[in-house]
Amino acid sequence: MSVTHAAFKVAMLDPAGQVPTGIVNPDGKTASKRFDVYRNNVAVGLSDALEAAFPVVRKLVGDEFFRAMAGVYLRKHPPKTPLMMFYGDAMPRFLSRFTPTQSIGYLPDIARVELAMRHAYHAADATPIAAEALSALAPDALMGVRLRIAPATQTVTSDYPVHAIYRANTQADAPKPMMKPEAVLIARAGFDPTLQLINAAAAACIDALKAGQTLGQTIAAADDTLDLGAVLGLLLAQGAVTEIY
Repeated sequence: MSVTHAAFKVAMLDPAGQVPTGIVNPDGKTASKRFDVYRNNVAVGLSDALEAAFPVVRKLVGDEFFRAMAGVYLRKHPPKTPLMMFYGDAMPRFLSRFTPTQSIGYLPDIARVELAMRHAYHAADATPIAAEALSALAPDALMGVRLRIAPATQTVTSDYPVHAIYRANTQADAPKPMMKPEAVLIARAGFDPTLQLINAAAAACIDALKAGQTLGQTIAAADDTLDLGAVLGLLLAQGAVTEIY
């Protein structure tokens, strides 16, 4: 009897699981040792991928804890695609439910930031418009336009100081975080994405523009903490606007 793909996948991710029927050595005996080696190699490879994807989360919880946590994660969330650069999309939700990390309230949002940085890095290239293109529009036409936002552009809004925490764990001279809500813009003007501190109104504005709302609609839905000029200036400076339509 040959092993099914489903049975093989379940056994591969279960360290205590039995070798599936049909996995045999050339002599016909069950290939227990060979399968255990393969199973271990798969787990190590997936753990390595998670460590590479979430270096700040790993630093915050420690190497030993992260490795153990990765072992739990990879068995609950096996890869859905062979593209390992996208593995770990469920990590924020996993962290929000993982009992041992419940005391670290900001950890899921830090994972969201790291995911956004990774997705920005791998996003499709896009050619930005000239910085003066918006200023060339007549004032009465400006509120009716829509902006095409580059695929790499991401935002994360949090009840925690995600920008400060991220910087404190990636820059040697970064100040100590102060516990307050923060939002960030992730954009990629060149090869590598950058992280910019913005406020929640700016993040909502950028998300609205990404969704296809006009500048007028975006302003109408915003509160008085939105500085539209600053948001547009930041987007243009980061090469994040690719079309006016």
